[in-house]
Amino acid sequence: MAIDSPAAAGAGTQAKLIAKNYNLFYLDTGKIYRYIGKLKLEDSKKFNYKFIKRKINDLKMIYLKNKSLLSNEVAVSASIIAKDRKIRNIVHKFQQNCAYNPPKKFRGSVLDGRDITSIQVKDAMFKFYITANVEERARRRFSEYKDLNKKISYAEVLKSLKKRDKSDKERKFGPLKKTKDSILINTTKLSKKACFKKIKAIIDKKLNS
Repeated sequence: MAIDSPAAAGAGTQAKLIAKNYNLFYLDTGKIYRYIGKLKLEDSKKFNYKFIKRKINDLKMIYLKNKSLLSNEVAVSASIIAKDRKIRNIVHKFQQNCAYNPPKKFRGSVLDGRDITSIQVKDAMFKFYITANVEERARRRFSEYKDLNKKISYAEVLKSLKKRDKSDKERKFGPLKKTKDSILINTTKLSKKACFKKIKAIIDKKLNS
């Protein structure tokens, strides 16, 4: 299963719910770029393609659960790194392995990111494009930062998301876009539960047909 979305649209939450309900391996591909972005912030002198390749080859899922990856600074670093074609190629191999060779205890996989439906998993059985208006997304992200005790204003979050959207949609390699065969889900006025119910109905209808 493949899901694309702009930042803070709720795709990660829905992907986790889908993974749990259908026993699928879940990969938040954006966290990989955040992980690399954090590595660059921590030690820019060591940072090169060979170093990145080694780190991705040794990457364990637990590393992607580190809460420090959720900072705005790391997000900005990740969006810059995601424009680099060589880095995308390194990450692409890791993502493909997760998508097509999930651990045996899972029935399949669900990946969410920016270019999953268009590049990474073009032949996915289900393809969704999850979105919401930028003000609502900023409100959600601001709320997340407040819970993490991050000192940042709503205005700063909104500005950062608009900048991120522009970067994601206009980058040369793997830009964010809705593919013709992906199903649009707008979460602006939907609760997490209502959104999952909508997606589950679509999946179940196809699985049972």
